[in-house]
Amino acid sequence: MSELRFIDVCAGAGGLALGLEHAGFEPVLLLDEKPVVCDTLRMNRPAWQVLEADLLEFAPSRHQEIYDVDLLSAGLPRVRSSATVARTETEAELRLLEATVYLAHAVQPRALLIENVPGLVNAPDFEPIRDFIREELDHLGYGFRWFVLNAADFGVPQERKQGVLVAFKKQYFDAFLPPEPTVREHLSVGRALHRSMAVRGWRDADQWAAQATGVAPTLVGGSDRRGGADLGPTGTKKAWARMGVDGGTVADDVPGPDFVWAPETGRQGMVRITTRQAALLQGFPSDWGFVGKKTARYRQIGHASPPPVGKALGLTIAAALGESPASVAGYTSTP
Repeated sequence: MSELRFIDVCAGAGGLALGLEHAGFEPVLLLDEKPVVCDTLRMNRPAWQVLEADLLEFAPSRHQEIYDVDLLSAGLPRVRSSATVARTETEAELRLLEATVYLAHAVQPRALLIENVPGLVNAPDFEPIRDFIREELDHLGYGFRWFVLNAADFGVPQERKQGVLVAFKKQYFDAFLPPEPTVREHLSVGRALHRSMAVRGWRDADQWAAQATGVAPTLVGGSDRRGGADLGPTGTKKAWARMGVDGGTVADDVPGPDFVWAPETGRQGMVRITTRQAALLQGFPSDWGFVGKKTARYRQIGHASPPPVGKALGLTIAAALGESPASVAGYTSTP
């Protein structure tokens, strides 16, 4: 079996790259402009080549090792409709998406993987960028497919829909099939976090876990320009409250033996999750660490692509490229 090589841009905390590694791919370069996420990548995988750089200024000619890789992957910052956010912010996100497609011109990977918001797949607001991508990929001789995946279908205890573009050089495209769900029953928040909630002797951990029977709402990391860590907008906080969780903040530690869980009394009686537990809800293995203070760690986690989804995509891409790894690394997201 030949080694599958990839370059990952806007790599973030490494969720997509980690999943691809577990599918049998080896990164030749990971690129991100944020120092803290580059430090996270280096801490977890010292052997990976990590480059702290802006994708818009990246010069592929200075990194000859990336030419002719098997896969160019990108878990890009979420592209949002200009109707809901500032136009300058939307344009910045679109430029990164365009830059990834232009990078394919230089790199000429056998396959291209872009993960973003589900609306990018079929929402009318994004038709111009889809037209741009179609024209560029047609020009390069790639076949491509858009589709939406839900991370909960791949063992991630979270309702997280992801818009995905997969493209191949024409000789490989017909062999590609999007990944099928890997679990029959979604993993609940209670099952995912029960053990970690009880680790300091919290006496209500069993009761809390028994009623937290749904998957988590989508974790959002928020903007670097806003305040501290919380679990998302108002609707998301209400969903957490129904599971007895205070979504307005992130805890420094799990509850101890003296904490009284009384969600009917309001936020003060609700449990709070930690950044480590948020990482479990994203499907990260328990030994994957994050650099920085609490808010920085939570933002890396909330912005990440769940590794189990990356693994599922990687396996299907490898199969289309004619590679079937005899064995790939497995992992568990239990605490």
